[in-house]
Amino acid sequence: MNAVSTPMPPSLWAATAPAPPATEPLMGEARTGVAVVGAGFTGLSAALHLAEAGVPVTVLEGAEIGWGASGRNNGQVIPNMSRLDPDAIVASVAREHGGRDKGEELVGLIRDSASLVFDLIRKHGIEAEAVQNGWIQPAHRASRMKVAASRVEQWGRRGAPVRMVDRAEMASLAGTDYWHGGWENKTGGRINPLGYARGLAAAAMRAGAVVHTGSPVRAIRQVPGGWAVETPRGVLHAERVIIATHAYTGDFWPGLKHSIVPVRSYQMGTSVLSDNVRKSILPQGHALSDTQGDLYFYRFDANGRLVTGGGLIVPFGWEGRIRSRITERVKRVFPQIGDVQFDYIWWGYVAATDDKMPHVYELAPGVLTWTGCNGRGVALATALGRELAKASNGTALADIAAPVEKKLRRIAGHEFRAFGIAWTMAQNRLRDGRD
Repeated sequence: MNAVSTPMPPSLWAATAPAPPATEPLMGEARTGVAVVGAGFTGLSAALHLAEAGVPVTVLEGAEIGWGASGRNNGQVIPNMSRLDPDAIVASVAREHGGRDKGEELVGLIRDSASLVFDLIRKHGIEAEAVQNGWIQPAHRASRMKVAASRVEQWGRRGAPVRMVDRAEMASLAGTDYWHGGWENKTGGRINPLGYARGLAAAAMRAGAVVHTGSPVRAIRQVPGGWAVETPRGVLHAERVIIATHAYTGDFWPGLKHSIVPVRSYQMGTSVLSDNVRKSILPQGHALSDTQGDLYFYRFDANGRLVTGGGLIVPFGWEGRIRSRITERVKRVFPQIGDVQFDYIWWGYVAATDDKMPHVYELAPGVLTWTGCNGRGVALATALGRELAKASNGTALADIAAPVEKKLRRIAGHEFRAFGIAWTMAQNRLRDGRD
């Protein structure tokens, strides 16, 4: 049976993804090797990799599989970070942890993260509308072509399949002359993210993992031999714990939710476009997100809907305002689309860190988590889920492909986060218009 306390909110993905595997809440007491809190990309990737390694693993999800950011995002599979390039990532890790090798390992993990997603989809036959035709990042001002060139140089130096795209070719790939050129990473692409989450869950369950939905975690207590993870109707005893709740983290671990800022991201899907218009926009099936801080991003779903979205400085009256804002934007970028109509509008939270970096933590002996997708969670969460699985199955923390920290980085002034988000969005819009 599927017994879920909080149903999946309406969205294009909820309307089109295959049904989730049958699950039920945790009732009474149970035991496992590794308890995973959260059935999103991180938790399900960790559960799948643990189960395939023969480790007993149980996932506890407060609502439905993929209910949080994993089931609500745009579904672009992007193998880089939104704000930091490889050299900056390596420098940050070296500064905080000493030496450059671990930073290069993290960059390598990010570089290969999109390929991991599509490899898992192919291996497990996941129905997720997967298209790996590449991701393109066009430059919204001519001056941003220097940024594109720098990114191609830095990622190319580390073996990523990247290349520069001039203005004429970008117009051909995107279906508009709005941008000034840019760059491409051939391993990127697009998926139905909720379908991917549900498929990961089904694959993990076939491999031996147990998944309980409708089981929000209320507390995690250390007990002899491990940890007790408490839900409203049960207790799961585990030797180790992976916390994979990210932007939807509750109060069950002191300070964890204060290490990230949940930022609203609005997503939208048009009506199905006519065939001639569909073929004139992103004709080769790329996923696209540009160089603006107030990001422009586009991709198609399997049925011919253009899927896009945007941000708002304040959320009041959000549906009408985002509909108006993005309708005008789409018509400006793709004038051939005509009178565009949006059949689906929804939103979810993105987990941002103040330094724009991902952070892996050992919160206590045997308790691991990570924070900071910063808008790049599809590929990165899948890859870090695998690394957390390794660390929960005997791999030394120093040997996983990310630095591990012991102390949470709590964000100063977290209680004023709404003002900080508004200020950052306003600053991004100002910077987008400058060279």
